[in-house]
Amino acid sequence: MSGADSDLFFQRAADNQEHLIIRGDWVLTHYAELRERIAQDQTPAIQSADLRELGKLDTAGAQLLAELLGPELLSRLAEQDDGIGHKQGILLQRVAQTIEKSPPPPAPQGVLIVDLLARIGAASLAFWHHLVDLLGFTGLVLASLARNILRPGNWRVTSLVAQIEVTGLNALPIVALLTFMVGAVVAFLGATILESFGATIYTIDLVAFSFLREFGVLLTAILLAGRTASAYTAQIGSMKANEEIDAIRALGLNPIDLLVLPRVLAMLIALPILTLVAMFFGLLGGALVCMVSLDISPSMFLGTLQQNMDVQHFYLGIAKAPVFAFLIALIGCLEGFKVSGSAQSVGEHTTSSVVQSIFVVILVDAVAALFFMEMGW
Repeated sequence: MSGADSDLFFQRAADNQEHLIIRGDWVLTHYAELRERIAQDQTPAIQSADLRELGKLDTAGAQLLAELLGPELLSRLAEQDDGIGHKQGILLQRVAQTIEKSPPPPAPQGVLIVDLLARIGAASLAFWHHLVDLLGFTGLVLASLARNILRPGNWRVTSLVAQIEVTGLNALPIVALLTFMVGAVVAFLGATILESFGATIYTIDLVAFSFLREFGVLLTAILLAGRTASAYTAQIGSMKANEEIDAIRALGLNPIDLLVLPRVLAMLIALPILTLVAMFFGLLGGALVCMVSLDISPSMFLGTLQQNMDVQHFYLGIAKAPVFAFLIALIGCLEGFKVSGSAQSVGEHTTSSVVQSIFVVILVDAVAALFFMEMGW
C-alpha cells in the first residue's frame, strides 16, 4: 500500500482536528507505512478517537495505536468496547497497561562533578546509617548481656559450646598454619635486610615484637572476620529469609538472647585463645628460619627473646583480642538481621559483613597503635 493511501489507516475529523477516525488493518504487514504516517502527523494532540472502522489488529498494530493515541485514551476506548471485537478490546487493554507500567526513560547524564559529589554524599549517608545501626545494636547486646549475666537459667550453654567449637576449634589449624608461614616470612625478610648491617641477631626482636604486638592478634582477627563473621551473617540471614526469627518472636523468645549472645560470647572466648596460638606459631616459624638460615639455636632464640622482650608487648597485643572479637561478632550478627528475605540479599549482606569487619579491625588496630605510641607503651 502506498503512502498516498495512508488515510485508509487514520484520518482526523474535518470539524474536529482532535478527533481521530481509525480504519483499515493495523497489522505487522503495514507496520512500516503506519510508522511513517504516525511520524508525519504533526496536528494537535488527540483527545478522542473512533475505532468502529478498525479492521484486523495484531500486537504490532496495537503498539502503534498506543503510540498514536496514548495509553490512557486507548485503554478508555478499549473498555468502552464501542464497535470493536472482544478480542481486539482485550489486546488493546493489555498493550495499554504494559506501556503504562513500563519504566520511565533513563534520566540524562548530569555534570561529572555533580554526580561525583552525589555519590560521595550517598556513601557518607550510608556510612552514617551503618554507624548508627551498629551503635544501637551494641546497646541491645550489652543490655541483653546485663540482663542475663546473673541468671544462669537463661544461659544457652549447649549453643555456646557449639559456637566455640565452630569458631575456635575448627579455625585452629588455619590460624596456626598461616601465622607459622607469616612468622617464617618476617624472619627471612628481617634476616635479609639486617645481614647487610651485621645485625642478624635482631631478627629475633623483629619477629617477637611484630607478633606479640600486632601480627598475632591482627591476622587472627582478619581470618575470623572472613571465616566466622560471614558464617554468622549467612546463618542468621537464612533464618530471617525463612521467617524463623519471626517464629522465635511469636514464641515469646528474644532473638538477641537466643542467637546473638552465644555467638558473641563464643567469639570473646575463642579469639584470645586463637591469638595465643597465633603468637606461638608465629614465633615458632621465626625460630625455624633463624635456626636454618642464621645458625641461631632454639635455646639462643628463647634466651634473646626473654632478655630483650618485655611482657608488656604481649599484654598490649592480647588486650586487643576481646575488642576485635566483640566488633566482629556484632557486625556479623547485625548484617544477618538486615537480610530482606531473598538469597541475593543473604549474599550481599554476607559480603558486607566481611568487608566491614576487616575494615573495622584494621581501623581500630591503627588507632590503638597510635595511642600506644603516644603513651610510650
